[in-house]
Amino acid sequence: MFHPMKILIVDDEVNLLQSLGDVLRSKGFMVGTARNGLEALDKLKGRFFDLVIADLKMPRMGGMELLKVVRERYPQAAVVILTGYGTVKSAVDAIKRGAYDYLVKPFVPDEILLIIQKVVEEEILREEHRYMRQELERRGEIITENPEMRKLKDLTTNQVARSNATVLITGETGTGKELIARAIHHQSLRKAKLFVKLNCAALAEGVLESELFGHERGAFTDAYHQKRGRFEVADGGTLFLDEIGDISPAIQVKLLRVLQEGEFERVGGEETIRVDVRIIAATNQNLSEAIKEKRFREDLFYRLNVVCFDVPPLRERKEDIPLLARHFLKKYRTSRRQIEDISQEALDYLVSYDWPGNVRELENAIERAVVLTKNSFVQAEDLALSTHGLAKDKGISLPSKSLWEVESYLIKSVLGETDWNLKKAAQILQISRTTLYSKINKHKIQRYCSK
Repeated sequence: MFHPMKILIVDDEVNLLQSLGDVLRSKGFMVGTARNGLEALDKLKGRFFDLVIADLKMPRMGGMELLKVVRERYPQAAVVILTGYGTVKSAVDAIKRGAYDYLVKPFVPDEILLIIQKVVEEEILREEHRYMRQELERRGEIITENPEMRKLKDLTTNQVARSNATVLITGETGTGKELIARAIHHQSLRKAKLFVKLNCAALAEGVLESELFGHERGAFTDAYHQKRGRFEVADGGTLFLDEIGDISPAIQVKLLRVLQEGEFERVGGEETIRVDVRIIAATNQNLSEAIKEKRFREDLFYRLNVVCFDVPPLRERKEDIPLLARHFLKKYRTSRRQIEDISQEALDYLVSYDWPGNVRELENAIERAVVLTKNSFVQAEDLALSTHGLAKDKGISLPSKSLWEVESYLIKSVLGETDWNLKKAAQILQISRTTLYSKINKHKIQRYCSK
């Protein structure tokens, strides 16, 4: 399981609630109890449970009626029915109606623990299937007319993908490093297995270690269950480690061992686990400089740098901007509000912009324009781009010469650039935060969250 498993026991026998609850808590599960179905539904309203263990015969609301409600309202929760010898047939009927399993009273703890283990294993399989579905949805093509990008695309799909070589992808944030990693995986002999990603910069060292290698129950506070790490989940497939330059020296040592030996131990564990995983790493940092500054291990760099691709920033492949803009327009426009195309003026405006946030910034700009435009063609004024990215030598004019509209446009641009970080936006605009609040209200500017 990817979180502490929560179990709700529902029975009118106080002794069973206490004894079974104690057993499950001793195994690290989080346990809630209820005396009947109605009380159970109250508990379910305020809290998610992975598993409901319910007696068939209870006053006010029995297990069969509770099962019906749980299946309708909380379909992700598994239900196990407890029954006496005389009502086994009813328990079998409950399984036909969606119960996960049943147990005949009296039972020994090992019986219920065996069922719980099955629930855990099936949740792991469902998690893997979710990864697969996400990959099918996210699988995309590298869209480009740029000669350097076309060469990179040919190398990844025709040569590198078919090998098992470790790949290092470098480039600025937002250039599409993850897309290239996915393209390599989906053209490889590992494509039937999982593509698993992890952003190394987003996690603290302890959390990153657990995410990579997994942990045993009791390894640290809140480690209620054994957890598989990303290496185990990706076994047979590809593990994409984004922002690899941000990992700590301690994690670098453990990662180097996996690359060299293909083995590791979970946090708090002694069992050595072997995996067959292809590593694709990415970074926006200069790892050679990081090595000189003793922030990155040289031996790990050479293990990662078997094949290296450097992705050019969007400002160096201007010919791709119209292609990508129309691709994102197709992605975000809806049948409810069909937008035919992007006007030539808007395309010229996009091409003249330097895109400090690269392809990711372009995608956000088009998504935002689709939501905000009132026209059948996206216009230049629909594109609230940062003034930092305007090419100074292109003579780009703002969408209006009206002071009121220019001020509104500028504030929207900076708010979009800073993701509505008002403190940062006020600093860029060189006004106080109070003044910025006032101008936002005056211009009736509303936040649009693109994610």
